Amino acid sequence: MSFPYLEVVLALSWGIYLFEQYLAYRQHVRLADATLGVPMLLSEHITADEHMKAKAYGRDKSLFEFAQNAFNMLVTTLTLVYFVMPFYWHLSASVLAYFGLTGDREILQSIVFVIVSTAVSSVLDVPFSIYKQFVIEERYGFNKMTFTLYASDKLKTFALTSVIAAPLVAGILQIIKWGGDNFFFYVWLFMWVILLFFQITMILLFPTVIAPLFNKFTPLEEGKLKTMIGDLAARVSFPLTKVFVIDGSKRSSHSNAYFTGLFKDKRIVLFDTLLTQMTNDEICAVLAHELGHWSSSHIFRTLLISQIQLFSIFYTFSHFIKSKPMYEAFGFDSTPVIIGLTLFTYLYQPLDALFSFLMHYVSRVHEFQADAYAKKLGYAENLKNGLIKLHKKNLGNLVPDSWYSAYHYSHPPLVERLTAIGKTE
Repeated sequence: MSFPYLEVVLALSWGIYLFEQYLAYRQHVRLADATLGVPMLLSEHITADEHMKAKAYGRDKSLFEFAQNAFNMLVTTLTLVYFVMPFYWHLSASVLAYFGLTGDREILQSIVFVIVSTAVSSVLDVPFSIYKQFVIEERYGFNKMTFTLYASDKLKTFALTSVIAAPLVAGILQIIKWGGDNFFFYVWLFMWVILLFFQITMILLFPTVIAPLFNKFTPLEEGKLKTMIGDLAARVSFPLTKVFVIDGSKRSSHSNAYFTGLFKDKRIVLFDTLLTQMTNDEICAVLAHELGHWSSSHIFRTLLISQIQLFSIFYTFSHFIKSKPMYEAFGFDSTPVIIGLTLFTYLYQPLDALFSFLMHYVSRVHEFQADAYAKKLGYAENLKNGLIKLHKKNLGNLVPDSWYSAYHYSHPPLVERLTAIGKTE
């Protein structure tokens, strides 16, 4: 009797789904609890009405996610039970045949398979994406996007994803075929090289080619804020060369800021919404926090952990790649590598969930460390005020469930961050 791959995958998928929905239910119950008022630490900064609005926003998002997750789980189940993936695989071969490309063309067929699967997934997500953007975000005053801009973003994202995925898929499959039993090591090295190449390419092309497809970048005008940012960068020897303002307000009133650049050519990008929501000192405090990530090499540490995960994925996959019963269990009469990798990701779900949990834990630790760095630079009060304003403007949840936040949050809850900053004073 062969191993029941299909039944095991369905059991794992439904098990993880039900566990995550239980956590979501706990979160929803807290958001619906009228007795959970504004935490004492924030009572002077956030009114009861603002807190109620934030909880209502959280409940709306929670109900939406219940529906979306249930639909996605149903689609996954039907896809596996009714052998939809073999249909996509044969459809990919038909597409190639239409263009006169017949015979054994596994790599090309795999690229088409990825594009077809991604296209179907994107189309199925459209109703949910539209509802979230134009109903929920609109209801709470965050949406600034038009339907035309929404459609344009979706098409550009799909085209860009396809262009990037094609050579990546081709490279991985070719190395797996060439690498023999030890292919996992060579694929891992390839991913290191690709990651480095991708980062350098993105750093060089993102500000000038990719980002302008979606947003307009304008140099921050001369003035007090630019001087303050320059002084902060010089103080910590951050090789800042340019500061840009991005027109994020044409899509949403949510705010953000990030760093980009390579080696001695670092750049800071500020959302225009951030400039209207915070004082200059608070903006510098937020940037001091980001400099804490840079100073402590948090990105590199996260990268190392992700590479460990990547190695474990391909090493474990090497023990399943030739398992013909696995392919047959899902309706395939051949053993294409891309199909094996796709099927294996279902089996890998428990380990993937564990890695995700650990990555979120590490990320929260990094956030505390970055906050402490900003405090060390003298920005404790301004960072507190900035974080509170960000939460107020973004209608952040002030009373998250402890289990839910531990599993899902990459940033610590606001009260925990403010308490930790206070302890360092």
